[in-house]
Amino acid sequence: MRIKKFIDVFIPTTVCNLRCHYCYISLLKNRGTSVARFTHTIQEIAAALSPKRLGGICMFNLCAGGETLLSDDVLPFAKALCENGHFVMIVTNGTVEKRISELETWETELRSHLFFKISLHYQEMRRLELLEKFSENINRIRALGYSFTIEVTPTDELVPYKEELKKYCLDHFGALCHCTIARDDRRKGIDILTKSEAEYIKEWKEFSSDLFEYKLRLYKQKRREYCYAGAWSYYLNIETGELKQCYCGRVIDNIYTDVKRPLKEVPIGRHCSLAYCYNGHAFMAYGCIPYLDNILYLQMRDRVTTDGKNWIVPEMKEAMSCKLINSNREYTKREKVVNEMDLFLYRCLQVLHKVRSR
Repeated sequence: MRIKKFIDVFIPTTVCNLRCHYCYISLLKNRGTSVARFTHTIQEIAAALSPKRLGGICMFNLCAGGETLLSDDVLPFAKALCENGHFVMIVTNGTVEKRISELETWETELRSHLFFKISLHYQEMRRLELLEKFSENINRIRALGYSFTIEVTPTDELVPYKEELKKYCLDHFGALCHCTIARDDRRKGIDILTKSEAEYIKEWKEFSSDLFEYKLRLYKQKRREYCYAGAWSYYLNIETGELKQCYCGRVIDNIYTDVKRPLKEVPIGRHCSLAYCYNGHAFMAYGCIPYLDNILYLQMRDRVTTDGKNWIVPEMKEAMSCKLINSNREYTKREKVVNEMDLFLYRCLQVLHKVRSR
């Protein structure tokens, strides 16, 4: 199996049913009250993102500004993508029970194409007395044949509950949860949200999470290699259709414009403006910078349980083990130079526009 592109999709839901103190949405005071209602039909969106147009089967990641599964449109959208042969990941807090009930209606053959990245907000679940219901929801997903992972956002405030958290995960999911890194998006350097980075790393290394270890490797590492984000991967706003190179890149196309033609490919190259690739566990693991390392995205998500089973089902494991270099063409030196010149001119025009608008 080969994955052609990795596409990170923004779902414009801004409301959440939880109130976590470390949430980057809350920190930036961007929390809203709207639940996404797609302005295009599912059929129109599926046509705009067909394997023929994209050049092959892709991996999609669906994530909202709030809770992704509050929207009625997300699962039908995911199902349409899976029916077209794509693979889909959904970021969720695992609490929206009616969506789990909807999953029971999916055809068995489609279930291996859907994965849930489930955030365990332990203190919030504890406060709301939802821990038992949370574990029931996740084990329903598992029993239905879907892939999943459990991920916690470690914070200084969670340290007193660390051993309790370990026991909860082992008892209910057969393995420790993975750990991400709590980030402070208020700071230009996108620092770890902690009083002491050294203590933070020491505390959460105990979970032996490849996700945590890899994110630490990428932390504060400014990327200066040639990156194919904008060609091998995209950042898509599903409401507007705007297709960006990456979080910091420019808009290069719109998926709803002339759906019969291929989407534009404009690599960001060496012009990444981020302090570091904070979601490199996906973009770097899939190989937007080829030959950077041999780590696989699968390692960020799977766990082997105490009874010898895996969180990820075989077909999804294969899709998560791909490198984009195997399904895409590297640019020649000349093509890279032309692309770099184009990006330089674009930046110059941006500066000129700002000067004129003052």
